[in-house]
Amino acid sequence: TTTTTTTKTKKKINGRDIEYSIIIPTYNEQLNIAMLFTLIVEAMEKEIKDRNKNISYEVIVVDDNSQDQTQHVIRKLQKIEKYKDILCLKPRKGKLGLGSAYIHGLHFARGQFVIIMDADLSHNPKAIPEFIRKQEEGDYDVVTGTRYLASPSFSSSFRINNSSNKANKNKKEECGVYGWDTRRKLTSRVANYLAHILLNPGVSDLTGSFRLYRKSTFQALVNTMQSVGYVFQMEIIVRAKKGGFKVAEVPISFVDRVYGSSKLGASEIIGYLSGLVRLFFSV
Repeated sequence: TTTTTTTKTKKKINGRDIEYSIIIPTYNEQLNIAMLFTLIVEAMEKEIKDRNKNISYEVIVVDDNSQDQTQHVIRKLQKIEKYKDILCLKPRKGKLGLGSAYIHGLHFARGQFVIIMDADLSHNPKAIPEFIRKQEEGDYDVVTGTRYLASPSFSSSFRINNSSNKANKNKKEECGVYGWDTRRKLTSRVANYLAHILLNPGVSDLTGSFRLYRKSTFQALVNTMQSVGYVFQMEIIVRAKKGGFKVAEVPISFVDRVYGSSKLGASEIIGYLSGLVRLFFSV
């Protein structure tokens, strides 16, 4: 069955095998998704032009039965000739968790590498080429974005590679969180601090969701996953450490959403804390 599925999903764009599958989970993102998709295409086309390299990619939107016009907007974009082979919509029947959305998108991903990012414009698509170049630089299995500049203490037992000190200085103004209030910043910092103390993950930003994975690595990791919600991001990096995969970090800026409302609530925070404890005892 697995072989059949792989054969069916193997498809080329402009005669080339797809290299990058960008998976974007959505729920009520009608005000953001068109702009995000446009910026992704712009960033990828600029990279293709700058490097004079024909990089093939696709964008897979996994929508959890949005109650607004998100799916309608995506279908309108698909009708545009230059986008029809790039943009895919793979909806689900309801809100089934962030982690499971990535796994759902992975079933349809045709690329050799998978990039995951948020739909609310918090992640700047201009950073995608940096992820690609970083992966090529060291043949890494995972490249994860960090909102917090990595410290030397994160030199790794699982071959983590942070940008050099010089690169970190150059990226300093581009790395950080913008638009969050003090409570949200404190929540994120505490979440990462607790994770570092209990799990020693080897990365400076454990809760970020802007990442590039080698597809085979992503598949291997998700087969061992227990989390489907916001804990997914933390667990998969911890399991990458345990599995000895090569991981690198790229400094990114994170900007709070302008349109729509955050999906992070009290239940997600409680779920994160319980997941943290579970991982401490099980991984």
